[in-house]
Amino acid sequence: MIPFNFEYYRPSTIEEAVQTFQTLADQEKNVIYFSGGTEFITMARVNQMKADAVIDIKEIPDCQELGIDGNQVVLGAAVSLNKISETNIFPLLGEKAKQIADHTSRNKITLGGNLHSKLIYRESVLPLLLTDAKVKIAGKEGVETLPLADVFDKQMNMKHGYFLTQVLVDRPYIELPFFSVKKTKMSKVGYPIVSLAAFVNDRKIHAAFSGVCEFPFRSKDMESILNDTSISQMERIDEATKLLPASIVDDIWATAEYREFVFKNALQETLERLEVEIS
Repeated sequence: MIPFNFEYYRPSTIEEAVQTFQTLADQEKNVIYFSGGTEFITMARVNQMKADAVIDIKEIPDCQELGIDGNQVVLGAAVSLNKISETNIFPLLGEKAKQIADHTSRNKITLGGNLHSKLIYRESVLPLLLTDAKVKIAGKEGVETLPLADVFDKQMNMKHGYFLTQVLVDRPYIELPFFSVKKTKMSKVGYPIVSLAAFVNDRKIHAAFSGVCEFPFRSKDMESILNDTSISQMERIDEATKLLPASIVDDIWATAEYREFVFKNALQETLERLEVEIS
């Protein structure tokens, strides 16, 4: 049971959602948007998240869109992870989505919800970092289309009162050879020690990671080293590891030393799987 009362709104249009937010904010209420509500319910039950009002965006058609429009794949923020993986509209994202939580939870967890997660992993962002995705966000100034990099730096950083409606990916990216792996402490379901998404584009391997540091990331400096075939595979892996953007996580799931070991093994597996696509 959630130990506090809150108002619940379920608008059917972007305009209604924005107006509802503005009205509530003018009343100095703490308002949040959510697209699935899984994390809000879980964290609210243990007093780790609180709100005076929530605005559920699941009924907004733009947020439920999933398809191809011309040269772009359109991914609505309120589309569930299971639906993304089952339609296979973006194979790498679908594969990564299947590695998040369990099947029942993925019926409720949405793309937007995972991108906004309070947890450090946010694994669904990895394929999007690789594809230079764009996002549509809505707020009092209307709907804007921006590079994902403008609103995602370690986590989603949205302007106050704005919410994510869609993610856009250029169609050629969905046809690239890819590899996805998630390493957990014991079972397939669990927080990642290392989660990796990679593909080959223009005869180069591109990779993004979660679970290694306190935030998901893509490093072009690391990619440059990993693609330098003038040195041995193990030398590339060692040098790339030195370029991690932050210290390696050390927690109850894995020590930093073990996580580094798993990370290097994941890189080796990635190189072995994808270098055959280059030769």
